Amino acid sequence: QVQPVESGGGLVQAGGSLRLSCVVPGRYFSEKAMGWFRQAPGHEREFVASITWNGVGTDLADSVTGRFTISRDDARNMVYLQMNSLKPEDTAVYYCARGIRPYSARGEFENWGQGTQVTVSS
Repeated sequence: QVQPVESGGGLVQAGGSLRLSCVVPGRYFSEKAMGWFRQAPGHEREFVASITWNGVGTDLADSVTGRFTISRDDARNMVYLQMNSLKPEDTAVYYCARGIRPYSARGEFENWGQGTQVTVSS
């Protein structure tokens, strides 16, 4: 199976910014939607953001709308999550995943990465 590799996590103060990166191997990266999910300690994994196969359409969770931006660079097989105005509530392990189709719904992702830790201090 294809396994994305996330990077860019770290410790940041509230109000700060981080950019997460995800590399996805494979010749047909651009044919699928890509998404970001997160899981905080003691919580279930939740949807954060996704982007369509062609990068035109995006879907963002209400909790991050206006603060986070998802983008992709098909030439590099990369997907990014720019996180601004971070809050302590954003603390979680962030996972990158590939959609099962070009326009995947929130529950239609597979090929999960190992995750990268994001910690936001008060």
